[in-house]
Parts: sequence; C-alpha cells; structure tokens
Amino acid sequence: MNTNTIADHGSSEGLAALSGMVHVVDDDEAVRDSMRWLLEANGFEVRCFESAEAFLATNALREPVGCLVLDVRMPGLSGLALQDEMLRRGSTMPVIFVTGHGDVPIAVDTMKKGAADFLQKPFSDERLCALVRECLARAADSHRLALGAKELEERMGRLTGRERQVLERVVAGRLNKQIADDLGISIKTVEAHRSNIMEKLHAGSMAELMRIAVRARVGVAAADH
Repeated sequence: MNTNTIADHGSSEGLAALSGMVHVVDDDEAVRDSMRWLLEANGFEVRCFESAEAFLATNALREPVGCLVLDVRMPGLSGLALQDEMLRRGSTMPVIFVTGHGDVPIAVDTMKKGAADFLQKPFSDERLCALVRECLARAADSHRLALGAKELEERMGRLTGRERQVLERVVAGRLNKQIADDLGISIKTVEAHRSNIMEKLHAGSMAELMRIAVRARVGVAAADH
C-alpha cells in the first residue's frame, strides 16, 4: 500500500454517500494503523482488530451495513478460516482480502466463497478505497432490500386465509365472478376482500397490487385450499 492519500476523491458526493463501518483485521499493527489513516482520510468510519478472534468477539457481524478488510495469514484463526466462519454464521458482509503471500489458488477459493476481491501487497490506495466504497454500497443495498422484504412479509401476514385465496386468484387474472364461484362466496364478498387486501398491502392501484403480490411470491395460478 503506498502512502499517498486520496482524500480529495471522496470530498464531494462520495463522502456524502459513505455509510457503514469498515472493519480491518490484520495482526500487523503498522498495517492496521496505515489502513486506518488512509480509510479515515477518505471519509470512512473504521474499526481495527489484531486478530480474527477479536473481531468475532464483537457484534460486528450483526451490524446492518459494513465491510471487512481481511489479512489472509494471521496467527490463530486465519483470514480464510474467518471467512468460513462468517459463512457458517450466515453473514453477508462483503470481504476484501489483502495479503503479501497470495497466490492464484487462494484467490480463486476466496472469490468462489463470495469475497469481493483479493489484493496483493503492496496495493494501490485508490483500488482499496474504491473497493471499500463499492462494498459498503452493496451492503447498504442488501440492507434496504432486507428491510423491504421484512415490511412486505409483515403486510402479507395481516391477510386472512380467505384474503390470501382471493389474492392468489386476482394475481392469476380471475374475475370477481370467477373468484366467487371458485370459493363459493358472493361477488360482493369478493369485492370486500379485495378492498381489504388493497388496504392491508398499501396498494393504491391494481398494478401496484400485482407488483406487491409478485414480490411476495404469491402463486400466479389459483390454488384450492
């Protein structure tokens, strides 16, 4: 890693968009200090750890948005072993590996397991900061999607069993009369259910209701229950 900062690169719209924590795990104190200085100079919030064990002892993996800059070879739990443990715990935190001893097989293996990139020391400051920025943006997008999915699940959970049956048939393109015949209820009851569905799912139009239903993976073919 060279010593030239690129703080001016993030001084405009870049800095405003930065969010989330950058975790640096490296057993070399000088490397940790250098990375902290570089990343903080470019507008990132940074937390450093001297070992994989110290990192795992925190709640970092439960933070909604963050990324990990990880040394491959360390005493105790290696960077590769930490990646495996993160996968075992279901973590989706993006990982950028850095090493002075990297080779192609190791790089390929880490990338297959989902690593964002693999940097060989000495690496470019610009490249590291660009990767960190990309990883935080990816993590933020994933978090927003997760929140949206959770909210959608909560809305769907408000529907009664009958309303779900009606919704499935609406998505399948069935008319009110057909839905009424399918379920053995009156057309007026179907209309009431549709109104309740629109309200519970916060759908302002039929087009929006269809989009919500597809996102919720409601079957496109009517099913008898």
